[in-house]
Amino acid sequence: MTASLEQLRRCHFAVDLGAARTRVYVKGAGLVVDEPSAAAVNMRTGALIAVGEFAEKMTGRTPDYIRVVRPVSGGTVVDIEMAQRMLRHLLGDKMRRTLRRKPFLRAAACTPHDADPLARRAAIETLVGLGARRVELVDTLIAAAVGCGLPVERAEATMIMVCGAAATQVAVLSLGSIVAAERIPVGGEAVDHAIVQHLRHEHELMLPSQSVRPLQLALSGNGLTPHGPASTEVHGRDVATGLARSVRIDTAAVRVAIQTPLTAVLDGIGKVLRGCPPDLVADLADRGITMVGGSALLPGLDEMLRQATGMPVHIAERPDVCAVQGLGHMLEGKITPIALDPLAP
Repeated sequence: MTASLEQLRRCHFAVDLGAARTRVYVKGAGLVVDEPSAAAVNMRTGALIAVGEFAEKMTGRTPDYIRVVRPVSGGTVVDIEMAQRMLRHLLGDKMRRTLRRKPFLRAAACTPHDADPLARRAAIETLVGLGARRVELVDTLIAAAVGCGLPVERAEATMIMVCGAAATQVAVLSLGSIVAAERIPVGGEAVDHAIVQHLRHEHELMLPSQSVRPLQLALSGNGLTPHGPASTEVHGRDVATGLARSVRIDTAAVRVAIQTPLTAVLDGIGKVLRGCPPDLVADLADRGITMVGGSALLPGLDEMLRQATGMPVHIAERPDVCAVQGLGHMLEGKITPIALDPLAP
């Protein structure tokens, strides 16, 4: 880890390309980009119409010749050219000119745990297209742990859960490395899909894509527990007639639909704990799990995990930006590497 930290200190900017949001940290300037990973394209001319927040608002509201695309899926770049175009517009001309003045531009990027070589190559090529001469890759789990202030360099266990839009990553860290980790293909999008399918099957209602998150928030701070509101009203389109319709739904049934995909997350946590040495598991009984990522803010998710595991569960102060902030700390040299000097014979 010492060598990689030395390389990261030489980097000039860092990128966290997520399925939901893209974040860019520039050395000396801080977090300069925090926008949705979306781009609106004119399919007739190939011109880029909008990126980020504006493109996100256009989802489901465009004519047939305008398409809103997402160049990142599951933390992996699936369209390198579009990801480069999106990043160029999000950075802006002024910031790009500032970066281009660097004689040997270096970049850092987050990659999901156990990312395959093609995914790593796609991340590297995306940043090379922005002018980077060298790209350093950092595991998202370690970057997020550093960003939320966990003592990852100590000889004691810390457990982190990165709740992303497309996947959830769980790991136990010690001495600056991953002891055991699991990547579960269930994230915030799976929860959204479960709500949409429940309303379609039980109420014959198609929900607009922009309304799923407000529905989750309508479940209040105890969303996945029985202490939330008994019912809530939603607006959508009738499946049979195509007309606008409002229904009052029972939130208890929605909670059941949400819990179904989250069962896989609990299984993943159990698998990680079973793969850890007993001494580290004993540390976690007191320290518990730290949740980061945008989906960590799902109402009541922490309470559900607390009840299922019997361990303390904490949500980071700013869970959505922990990964890119961790990269920023590494770029700025705020992390002191652990020194493991060999003993003299």
